[in-house]
Amino acid sequence: MSYEREIESQAGAITFQSSDQDLNEGFVWAKRQALEYAHFGEDPVGLWYEAALPAREAFCIRDVMHHSTGAAVLGLRLHTKNMIMHFAENIAESRDWCTYWEINKDNVPAPVDYESDEDFWYNLPANFDIIDASLRQYLWTGDIYYLNDSKLLEFFELTLNEYTSAWDKDGDGILEYYPEYGRRGLATFNEAGHQPLMGGDMIAAQIAGYRAFVHLASLRGQTETAEVYAAKAQDLEQRYQQEWWNEENGRFFGAKLQDHSFVTGYNAEGTFLPLYYGAVSDPEKLHKALEDVKINRVANVEGKTYLPDIFYRYGQNEEAFNELKELVNPSLERRDYPEVSYCMIGSMAAGLMGITANGASVIRTLPRLAHSLKWAKMGNIPILDRNITIKHTENTESTLTLQSGKPFVWKAAFPVNAETLYHNGIAALTQQETTEGGEQICFISVEVSEGETHHVSTVPED
Repeated sequence: MSYEREIESQAGAITFQSSDQDLNEGFVWAKRQALEYAHFGEDPVGLWYEAALPAREAFCIRDVMHHSTGAAVLGLRLHTKNMIMHFAENIAESRDWCTYWEINKDNVPAPVDYESDEDFWYNLPANFDIIDASLRQYLWTGDIYYLNDSKLLEFFELTLNEYTSAWDKDGDGILEYYPEYGRRGLATFNEAGHQPLMGGDMIAAQIAGYRAFVHLASLRGQTETAEVYAAKAQDLEQRYQQEWWNEENGRFFGAKLQDHSFVTGYNAEGTFLPLYYGAVSDPEKLHKALEDVKINRVANVEGKTYLPDIFYRYGQNEEAFNELKELVNPSLERRDYPEVSYCMIGSMAAGLMGITANGASVIRTLPRLAHSLKWAKMGNIPILDRNITIKHTENTESTLTLQSGKPFVWKAAFPVNAETLYHNGIAALTQQETTEGGEQICFISVEVSEGETHHVSTVPED
């Protein structure tokens, strides 16, 4: 069996069942739809999945990075790796250190977005989005490509230096756009209406990119370099939270216009993506920003796919679940857009089931079930070169099985502040953490070997 056929035979092994039949049917649809968009080496570009308008037979940066968690869950991590590799290797001085925004199956820039190195579509948050997604892929897969590949490391370095300098004309540390650029160098992912000097998502993507680079550099032992970019990220976050906060409207400004005035109204990606990127740490402002998104939501289906990620990230389980249910609703307009199926799978695994990893040998689960969802079970989850099954009953019990792979440490967490959890019926002292949303959680660490099943609960068994 060829390399590509082996990958294809293993793709889509993930399973899901729950007490909500609509969600179960939605999962079946999403898995089938996502796999229909996956290609297994029959094209010149190699392994890839569609991450743009379906008719284009192409993948663009923003979509791939947002698809990437769902793709890993579906067993398509090598597809994502191949596409990130193509983006990284095409960064070029002739494009002011941009890469290609969109690449098609023939391994050339998609003609709709590229005429020449002087005329092409590009959203400036993109390079930082690639760095952020590279960290997330490393943490889920443990693939040291994201730590050590020379081309990818070169892309990181060029982005943080030459790219940033080229597009930060005023030298304030934030990339900006000017009308004479045309479609080349848009400083936001919001593609509707005016093109501002910069969007709130531009700053947020830079913060996330810097922080991801810090994490990866620290893992490589580059302490001094990590400290430099940690300081840059901290500075940008402070500036965003202070200079971009609109006290009168109780929200962050979504963009700064060419005359340096701020957009005061809700500004879609410029308003909600900073929450996706984790750019807000001030508890009061974070709360108000989340309430603002709850009220205004998102009009287009691409933007809607971010909402479960955002709400789960900050412990807003009911809101996240409602958004998931909307994404699986057969009547949703443009539900066939690839981002819907991939991101739904990703949100169910990382959000609803609360699965995260550390890139080595620790996997954490944190149940995020809505009140109406009594239980949920996900099986054949590929993570850190292992396969696991996890079942949550309400938010009080979790059962995990290591189906295959080396032993690992299960960090069994729950959204309660308790001193004791019960591992296979035996009381165990917990450790506590505070989440990004200010929620107190507790956990115990359990060593799990192949074939073993472990049960942890917040209450003693009868």
